[in-house]
Formats: sequence, structure tokens, C-alpha cells
Amino acid sequence: MLKPMTATDLPTLTHVNPQGGVQMVDVSAKHDSTRTAVASGRVVVGEEAFALITANKVRKGDVLGVAQIAGIMGAKQTSKLIPLCHDVALKGVDLEFEMNPDDFAVEIKALTKTIGPTGVEMEALTAVSVAALTVYDMCKSVSKAIRITDIHLLAKTGGQSGDYRKGQD
Repeated sequence: MLKPMTATDLPTLTHVNPQGGVQMVDVSAKHDSTRTAVASGRVVVGEEAFALITANKVRKGDVLGVAQIAGIMGAKQTSKLIPLCHDVALKGVDLEFEMNPDDFAVEIKALTKTIGPTGVEMEALTAVSVAALTVYDMCKSVSKAIRITDIHLLAKTGGQSGDYRKGQD
């Protein structure tokens, strides 16, 4: 049986100031450390678009090449897209694509890395999201039934909260 939560059991909301307003977390007292994050997602494009992407015959061009550049650019712009997200000096962003013929899907994985006082989970998630949206945009003339799904954090290292790996929740 679950024990009822009390006010002392609730986590502290870091983006809420004592007056109840919004604040950006002050990380100036934190020490720099190496931080990484890996996120993934998938774009289910359907049989026709899948074949065109695989053969690099999509009318708009190299879908995976453009999506890779878009994902990197998205990671670099995360603090401009997500309110209260710190501007992170990224040291590396890498995107990998795997074609899944069983589901006619493009599997996307992004790895982000920095050395600093705050993590790069949002940058990895943004990289995957922007790459997925780019796949959609480049293939939408082939199919309107494209689905972007399963965007989530797979792993992170560094920081006060420690390391995380999906499945170890």
C-alpha cells in the first residue's frame, strides 16, 4: 500500500522562486564537469517514403544528411527554443540514423556533450526532435501519415543527480 505524500515528500521546484514566480536556475556556484546525454526517437514514414529515403531518391534531396545537419543546429539553438534553458557551450553533437525496414521507420539517436555546470539532456532531445521534424518535412509530399514517436532520454552522465540509463528508473 502506498503511503500518502506529505509536503516534505514533494520535490523542490527549481524554476519557481519563493514568491511563486518563474526563475532561471542559478548555476554559477556549480563546478564544471563533463556531461553527456543520449536521446532517441523514431519517424514512421511508411513503405513508399522508406524506399525513397533508402534509395536517396526523395525529391527534396538527401533526407538523412539534411536531418543530421538540422539536428545539430537544433541542439545548438536549444536555449533559444526552451524557456529557462541555459545556453550550453556544446563540445560535441552527433546524430545517428538507422533504417528500420520492419516498421518502415527512421530511428534517430543523438549524443550531446559539454564540460560545464549544467547538463545537456534538453540539447539531445531537441536534436532528435528537430531531426525528426526535418525527416517529416522532406517526406511530407510522399505521405501525410508520417508519425514522429518515442522521443525520450536514453542516458545521461554527470551532474548532481548522477548518471541515468533508461530502464534503471
